[in-house]
Amino acid sequence: AVAAVIVLLLWPESIVGPSFQMSFAAVIAIVALHNGGWARAFLAPRDEPRMARLARQTAMLLITGLVIELALMPIVLFHFHRAGLYGALANVIAIPLVTFVSMPLIALALALDLIGAGAPVWWLAGQSLDLMLAIAHFTAAQPGAVKLFPHPGPWTMALFVAGGLWLALWQGRARAWGLAPVALASALMLATPVPDVLVSSDGRHVGITTADRRLIMLRDTDSAYTRDNLMQLAGVEAEPVALADWPGARCSPEFCSVTLERDGRPWHLLLARSDLVVEERALAAACQRADIVVADRWLPRSCRPRWLKADRRMLSVSGGLAIQLDPPELTTVAQGQGEHGWWRGEDGD
Repeated sequence: AVAAVIVLLLWPESIVGPSFQMSFAAVIAIVALHNGGWARAFLAPRDEPRMARLARQTAMLLITGLVIELALMPIVLFHFHRAGLYGALANVIAIPLVTFVSMPLIALALALDLIGAGAPVWWLAGQSLDLMLAIAHFTAAQPGAVKLFPHPGPWTMALFVAGGLWLALWQGRARAWGLAPVALASALMLATPVPDVLVSSDGRHVGITTADRRLIMLRDTDSAYTRDNLMQLAGVEAEPVALADWPGARCSPEFCSVTLERDGRPWHLLLARSDLVVEERALAAACQRADIVVADRWLPRSCRPRWLKADRRMLSVSGGLAIQLDPPELTTVAQGQGEHGWWRGEDGD
């Protein structure tokens, strides 16, 4: 049963989506927390003032929110590359607001609609929902509310899953052994290298990360989705910079070239920025001087860079790319999505 949970429910490349994974992880976390001896003792009925009982319940609500945040964080980081840090605190207000104010008001408004008198109550329900949204916006606007991380590897995620299930299933002192894989996975996540170069599946958008955690983009884009996606994959928060404006980059209407220094070695990149026709002999000579060539078009066979040619022919099969230069390593979308029914390269692989 545990193996089935890991493979079918929480394994990052499983057939189920992140929403189901997060829901299942949250349920496991809640059950494990409230089955703990200290939690049962903390919530046990006792002779005390009503305010003291309310304070204990509020404290447990906060603790439950924190545990859920910790349980969901690995899944959220794997799929969305970002984690919220203050969600548990916001939920202490938002959950009671929705449970005891918004939902009863909505139910009352629906009932009063039968006699055409629901408008005032609908207004009150709207105000309560506006308050909930204001809490969410206030929390998200705080410094450090959201942290971006590079994409962790599947084995890092597997360690989180194994440790989390151990903590949930075992009782007594043996439960603490589940902290070992969680601690190891946390260290691996913090040490996850940032990709040096990110390439979109069509080759039009290329992001280059710098030592000071900036993102240099080949093309200016009005698409917030494209920009945000590259920033999330790179784990950077500062606004991107256009490659044409970056010192050391040389750009023409057809191509941009830039040299990256990694571990004392220069890497020469040649990036296509338009579909203008280039004389084949000149293109072949430029490719020969480059280590990596990226283009959103088909490049001739005479274009032979020293390491990687990511043109339309390759990208149609591989999907997007994450390139690590030290040591040289290439990760493709097809490696993680190519076996799924909703993703197919143009050649059927």
